[in-house]
Amino acid sequence: MSHEQHDQLLTVAQAGDYLGTGERFIRRLIAQRRITYVKLGKYVRLQRSTLDAFIEAGRVTSEE
Repeated sequence: MSHEQHDQLLTVAQAGDYLGTGERFIRRLIAQRRITYVKLGKYVRLQRSTLDAFIEAGRVTSEE
C-alpha cells in the first residue's frame, strides 16, 4: 500500500466509522482541538495517520 493511499483524507462520517464511534465524537474532538484536522474551504477532513496516532496515544498496555 502506498503512503498516499494509507494517508487519505476522510470525512467526519468516515472517521467516525474508522474509529467505530459516531460523527458526534469526532466533531467533539475537533471542537476541543484534541485532534488535528485539515480544512479545505468549508470542508473538514481528517488524515488516517492522525486517527492512527490518536488510537496509539490512547493505548493502555496490560501489566505483565
